[in-house]
Amino acid sequence: MKLLSSLTNRIFLGSATLAVLSIGVAIAIVNARVTRDAEGELRRGLEEAARLVDQHHETQVENALRMARLVADLPRLKAAVDLDDPPTVEPLARDYREQVGSALLVVVHRSGRLLARAGVADGPTATGTDLPGVREALAGRETTAFWPSAKGILEVVTVPILIGRPSPEILGTLSVGFGFDDRLAARLKALTESEIAFALDGRIQASTLPAAHFRRLEGLLGAAGTSRLRLGDEDYLALTRPLTVPAQPGFAGDQGRPAPIALILRSRTQRLSFIGPLHTLLASTALVAVVLAVLVSYAVARTVTRPLRAITATMREMADTGDLTRKAPLPTPGGWQDEDARLLASNFAVMTDAIARFQREAGQRERLASLGRLSTVIAHEIRNPLMIIKTAIRTLRHHEIPEVERGEALRDIDGEVLRLNRLVNDVLDFARPIQFDFTLVDVNQLCRAAASGAMAGNPRREVALSLDPALPPVMTDGDRLHGALVNLLTNARHALEARGTAGSAAGSVTAATTGVGGCTAATTEVGGCGGAADLELITQRAGGNRVVIIVRDRGVGIEAENLPRIWEPYFTTRRGGTGLGLAIVRNVVDGLGGSIAVESRPATGTDVRIELPERPASIPSRPSERTA
Repeated sequence: MKLLSSLTNRIFLGSATLAVLSIGVAIAIVNARVTRDAEGELRRGLEEAARLVDQHHETQVENALRMARLVADLPRLKAAVDLDDPPTVEPLARDYREQVGSALLVVVHRSGRLLARAGVADGPTATGTDLPGVREALAGRETTAFWPSAKGILEVVTVPILIGRPSPEILGTLSVGFGFDDRLAARLKALTESEIAFALDGRIQASTLPAAHFRRLEGLLGAAGTSRLRLGDEDYLALTRPLTVPAQPGFAGDQGRPAPIALILRSRTQRLSFIGPLHTLLASTALVAVVLAVLVSYAVARTVTRPLRAITATMREMADTGDLTRKAPLPTPGGWQDEDARLLASNFAVMTDAIARFQREAGQRERLASLGRLSTVIAHEIRNPLMIIKTAIRTLRHHEIPEVERGEALRDIDGEVLRLNRLVNDVLDFARPIQFDFTLVDVNQLCRAAASGAMAGNPRREVALSLDPALPPVMTDGDRLHGALVNLLTNARHALEARGTAGSAAGSVTAATTGVGGCTAATTEVGGCGGAADLELITQRAGGNRVVIIVRDRGVGIEAENLPRIWEPYFTTRRGGTGLGLAIVRNVVDGLGGSIAVESRPATGTDVRIELPERPASIPSRPSERTA
């Protein structure tokens, strides 16, 4: 990916991603922790509200039992009950109910006759001993029972009315009832900060919630533990709690029916309403933190990569100018001191100084080595012609020599002088800068001329030409390219001679201007189609507006260990060679904006491939820079 190709981008994205993930994880943990704590607090509050309801119920039962005992022990009530006269008992019952503050007060004679009933008019329609708890009280036991009421539920405590000690006589029973109604639910709501509902026999009898929600609430009565439900626009957490009678000696509950249930509800919507603004605050904080983290990450990434950018810019200038001694600028003092940048720039400066020193030393060693190789080559190549010339001159000093010997001596002198002159020209061609004269050149025609020139005076060899007729004119230096091709063809001829392959004597050049790889009668004369000739010169087009020239021979080839050194000046494996031919060819091809490559297999042959642009990217106006 291009986005990750830059070190600055990688550092920035890595640090920014790490910061964003850290902030996101921290915010998520805080959010989850706050929500969990709020949910836990809501459940604990609900349990605490249920305990308060239980305590209120126990306190109310104890108070009702205490009041009932006190009233049952009053002499006036005992006397009135003993008379078994309802008109006498009813005023007392109304008066005692108001004093006690109960919702209901009932007096029953031991005969089972109802003497008085003060308070709520609804409730059980039975009378006398058929009322809940009366039979047990007449048997001497204190009881509690729940009566349904139009306004809620009545919990009625019934105690016997006793007279005499130590063997008391039961005169009748007194029942004191208090209601689980909307008013009690409202008081408990204020006490517990929760919604309260009372249910009996699977029906909601009283609640602080609207009656429209009773059916939904009745569906929770059989659930154990906490439950969740939605009423209107709010979510509630609900807890059911049976209103059991506290265990006391001699005190019994209503065994005939299930106990009523108190339903305590707390609104999750209200209790957790602070989480929404908290989420918004956390999100805003996270956004600000992410923006700051991104900015800091970008600044850190820029700071880390600033030394690399400075070094890269300096290296680019070195590549453009060729000045390997250029130094990276040191950070200016003041402001934010980047010690890493200063250290990197200092080390780069030390490296460039070392490169310059090594370059000078390498150049000096190369010059000395080149001078040594040149001296060896020149000494060897000059000594032999000089010895031949000296021998010929010694022969010419004799006055009476045959004319034939005189002519042979003169020819020896002339040939060795030409050889010396060629050696001097090779050395000068390699040593001096090459001047190029770019013109439009017909490469096929140039190849024909080079083949003819290379084979001149050697009719035993011929060059098979496979030239692409669609090859366009090329902007190049024809003379320099011609000389390079002649040099390569001459080397190919020497390779064939070293192998001892006998060529056809039909002529020096066999041309076939066909498509690349095509067969003609001419190519067949030198061994058939498909590259069977001993020496071939091929032209063809390549991609990217380039042309290719291939010189192929089936000579002795080049050993693998010598292949990397063939471009070195003065390196040669041929006796009598200067080792400058291929070095000069490479300088020429490089100066023309092309490239040259060699593939060779010992005892099989060699392919030299030259690629040239149809038009160089820039035509030099001065001698080309030569590379060794």
